[in-house]
Amino acid sequence: MALGFSKKAKKDEGGIVETVKTVVYALLIAGIFRTLFFQPFWIPSGSMKDTLLIGDFLFVNKMAYGYSRYSCPFSICPISGRILASDPERGDVVVFKHPANGTDFIKRLIGLPGDTVQMREGRLYLNGQPVEVADAGTFEEIKEPQGPQGIQPRCANDPVGLGGTCIKERQTETLPNGVSHDVLNIGDGWADNTPVFTVPPGHYFFMGDNRDNSQDSRFALAADGVGMVPAEFLVGRADRIMFSAAGRSLFFFWTWRGDRFFKAVE
Repeated sequence: MALGFSKKAKKDEGGIVETVKTVVYALLIAGIFRTLFFQPFWIPSGSMKDTLLIGDFLFVNKMAYGYSRYSCPFSICPISGRILASDPERGDVVVFKHPANGTDFIKRLIGLPGDTVQMREGRLYLNGQPVEVADAGTFEEIKEPQGPQGIQPRCANDPVGLGGTCIKERQTETLPNGVSHDVLNIGDGWADNTPVFTVPPGHYFFMGDNRDNSQDSRFALAADGVGMVPAEFLVGRADRIMFSAAGRSLFFFWTWRGDRFFKAVE
């Protein structure tokens, strides 16, 4: 009896050990998969409306442009600079590290190395030519706190009371390579009329789609912008929204935006 009990105990112990090993291996594989291929990202602000809304949850494709110290930060790929698998393209929605403080940012790629970029009266000019735009009506949302930070949207029709309809003008912008996306306008500001920016070699120029509510490459690092972003600071491309919640917590199921689940980022 004692011998049989001992064998059973050892068998049970072995089963527990195998279960623990399986869980550990699964976590390691998931960690490597996340490190090498995809990174989850929550949208914390409204700078990319209406393409991305506060509370959108997406995965960033870290393989899209190859590896850098930011897309693969561990010794598994000890890279200085960036090894490009393919060149970023105008119109890509990209997650990158802020060149000064390392914070994750997400913006649309507008200017490639060697390009000139300028805003004139709210219209984008690339290499001296105006980018094609078409009226796309308005973007409307409720004036209320959004997301965990309780951010209230800015409106073209301000002042708008809480619970009122917040309106922004919307246009569809088509870049020279044929990529089309919506941009929003709130009002006139400095960023609607800028100097001519020349993108240096190995750098990129980014802008938010919510043009009057985005600290982007139009603003220098000293002015709390992102300036020109070096290639090695790119993390990856945002391809698809997996989940979206309009409330202050993802557990508030009544605020889930079902129409945005698995939506492609365009």
